[in-house]
Amino acid sequence: MKLAILSCNPNCYSTRRLREAALERGHNVKVLNTLKFAIDLDQGLPELYFRQKRLSQYDAVLPRIGSSITYYGTAVVRQFEQMDVFCTNSSVSISTSRDKLRSLQILSRHSIGIPQTTFVRDKKDVLPAIERVGGAPVVIKLIEGTQGIGVILANSLNTAAGIIELLQSQKQSVLIQKFIKESKGRDIRAFVVGDRVVGAMRRVAQGQEFRSNVHRGGITEPVNLDDVYKETAVRAAQILGLRVAGVDLLEGKDGPQIMEVNSSPGLEGIEGCTQLDIAGSIIDYIAAQVNFSEIDLRQRLTVSSGYGVAEIYIPEGSEYIGKTIKESGLREKDIVVLTLHRDGKIIPNPKPVRELTAGDRLLCFGKLERMRDMTPAKIRRKRRPKVKNLPELPVADEVFKESGKIESVSIPANKGITDDE
Repeated sequence: MKLAILSCNPNCYSTRRLREAALERGHNVKVLNTLKFAIDLDQGLPELYFRQKRLSQYDAVLPRIGSSITYYGTAVVRQFEQMDVFCTNSSVSISTSRDKLRSLQILSRHSIGIPQTTFVRDKKDVLPAIERVGGAPVVIKLIEGTQGIGVILANSLNTAAGIIELLQSQKQSVLIQKFIKESKGRDIRAFVVGDRVVGAMRRVAQGQEFRSNVHRGGITEPVNLDDVYKETAVRAAQILGLRVAGVDLLEGKDGPQIMEVNSSPGLEGIEGCTQLDIAGSIIDYIAAQVNFSEIDLRQRLTVSSGYGVAEIYIPEGSEYIGKTIKESGLREKDIVVLTLHRDGKIIPNPKPVRELTAGDRLLCFGKLERMRDMTPAKIRRKRRPKVKNLPELPVADEVFKESGKIESVSIPANKGITDDE
């Protein structure tokens, strides 16, 4: 296998380990600086040039795209995709995971735990939003940030409102997130490769710091995750389209809560903590995919006119409840059931004798017009009660004069190129 590792820092731990693991397994591997590519576009002929020379053929690409070059880095990855080169993480999945709001919006549609989160722009919406997530203390996050930068814990309502106003005045977009008290100062990093967790560690903050990032002085310990945590981590990565990901989870009283999904997770912390060959697992997975790659359903299954992939929901009162997949007549309608989603679990290639129940979601391939006719009208959820009698929003100057302790205020400045560790 000929493998390209996209990285602006060939000497960082993660890049070095990935290169070593590939060489140990007899693969041909090169580290290519992401910013040294030129993208050529022509009808039916997408091309890449590296250091002014046409790029030779590669079997696979492993992107290590730093957050500071996300736009250009994902453009390079996208060009590899157009050239039919296998990419461990797609350009779309990298962009999606980098945007905290966008990734949480996508995850919120699924039966997967996430901290209650809100996003506001108008000053008048700030206090009601804080109340909706349970009131102070709250976690305030910049939409784009890594290594704990731009994450603030505000202990009072006035302090939270003042910080949000200050950040918004600096043209920063912020999320307001419920503070999971039982997990203060600790979280879990699960490393997902393909459809399994290959290693996990618990990170614990030190002193008064509530962020557990290793870059913030947090200490780590290996942890054996139960099936619920493993399944949650894998599902979160798959929902966002990531094949290799570092999934950060909070240990909430109601189970795992997804905090963030990282498309370019560092290896140094987790390999040092667990003593596992995480880099080797990644290389083995890539080699297996090159030999027998997955098909991109969006690009391949929609080429037949009128056919495609869609989700069919079985609501209460549906005529299909109590019938098996075979008895439902879907096959006769030219509809094939690929997977069945039930109670948060995914059943691939369900057998024809499996009985359908209310709440089932069927991922199907077939005639789009017929599947569209089977989809019921969307039911609007009940609105939450309005929050009344909230105090006036204080201005930032007053808050900082009156407030007590504010934990972990950090606003990122423009930085140079870094590998997203």
